[in-house]
Amino acid sequence: MLIETHAHLDYPEFSPDFDEVLERATEAGVTRIITIGTSIESSRRAVELAEQHANIYAAIGVHPSAAEEAPEDVMQPLRELAQSSRVVAIGETGLDYHRLPSREAAQEKHVQVFGRALQGETEEEIEAGLEDGAHQAKQAILFEQQLDLAVELGLNVVIHQRDAWSDTLEVLRPYEGKLRGVFHCFGASMIQADEVLAMDHLVSFTGIVTFKNGTAVREVSANLPLNKFMVETDCPYLAPAPFRGKRSEPAHTRLVAEAIANARSVTLEEVAGATTATAEGFFRFKR
Repeated sequence: MLIETHAHLDYPEFSPDFDEVLERATEAGVTRIITIGTSIESSRRAVELAEQHANIYAAIGVHPSAAEEAPEDVMQPLRELAQSSRVVAIGETGLDYHRLPSREAAQEKHVQVFGRALQGETEEEIEAGLEDGAHQAKQAILFEQQLDLAVELGLNVVIHQRDAWSDTLEVLRPYEGKLRGVFHCFGASMIQADEVLAMDHLVSFTGIVTFKNGTAVREVSANLPLNKFMVETDCPYLAPAPFRGKRSEPAHTRLVAEAIANARSVTLEEVAGATTATAEGFFRFKR
């Protein structure tokens, strides 16, 4: 018995064969699925799916990449959606610095320099650097709003972090003892995993643990305490081997758990039992 703790079932990739996707999950032993909101509209769709299917639950939130389009106050619409008993967490929320304006400007310069000898800091790069602060501030405000709402509602949080490790931890520190988070799609080092656990948060592993170049992540999954992590797919992304390059789906949670079991030299049943118990404690499905 497995719980898929991070899916995006409201995405259009699942429209053509949604019922078959759920059937394959059940056949693989994936008995419950948490579908994750990434915007107000996405969260609304997640709740609708959860209310229509007994094995689906919803997490509601606004992804940091959607910060620019998000309303100034996301708390009220999310608060209203949280009235559904099928909502089990806030998120995904967090910080993502991977596509800040300065990074995109630097990438553009890198491309241009092969065509002509472009050197020094361009006007576009200077402007992009100034825009970075505004983007980061908007993401931080959005993150804090959702953390505040989680405390208010007594829910835990699904955390997205990309290229923003230190800032993410700093935003979370004032909330220690008030809520717990799961760092989804964990791909960092054992040192960073220990930082997460020291703050009483959890991590979650995706199909990356099956990749040939996923050795470091597999090692982390092999060495963490068995009750400190969960499993997910982040579908439709990050399909595990042997499905790389194709659409991922909740049934693939089993492949993630199998890879971790192999890395730990334990049975699939042991990993499934531990991660299911951890997910039940974290998401508190009785709501």
